[in-house]
Amino acid sequence: MAKVELKQPIVEAIAEEIKDAQSVVLVDYRGLTVAQDTELRKQLREAGVVYKVYKNTMMKRAFEGTEFEGLESCLEGPSAIAVSKDDATAPARILCNFAKDAPALELKGGVVEGSVYDVAGLTELSKIPSREVLLSRLLGSMQSPIANFARVIKQIAEKDGEAAPAEEAAADTAEAPATEAEAPAAE
Repeated sequence: MAKVELKQPIVEAIAEEIKDAQSVVLVDYRGLTVAQDTELRKQLREAGVVYKVYKNTMMKRAFEGTEFEGLESCLEGPSAIAVSKDDATAPARILCNFAKDAPALELKGGVVEGSVYDVAGLTELSKIPSREVLLSRLLGSMQSPIANFARVIKQIAEKDGEAAPAEEAAADTAEAPATEAEAPAAE
């Protein structure tokens, strides 16, 4: 069996992983300890990000003819690939945050929603909160006016509830003399 035939299934596996991916980030993992690598893989897995190490030539062949072809210039030295099909910013966010504590991890570049980014661009993208955080912030900002309105209505109702007995007492005293005055006139 020729070497090309042995490598073809690996290229196809990479192509399948990046198919329909929202983002792909390449990193140089040299210098990470086993504990750091294990922790990084755990964080990525929890976020639904596929993280694997492949040969650069295999990734280059898999990238050909796709939107990830711009990453070929990043395929120098040992490379690991992080692929996300759900959250476009997750790989950049997790890898950049992890690189703060583990300087041995170096970002090379990435493609997020069809655009190629260098390390500086990925660092800026990593500052964007996750989709869930953005949605919860949006929901919170939508609920805030409603909650404030409900609070004001409740305060008005409580204020009217306290004022109502005083008004009733004043009305009773005002009505009582008028009733007495009318009663003798009716006789």
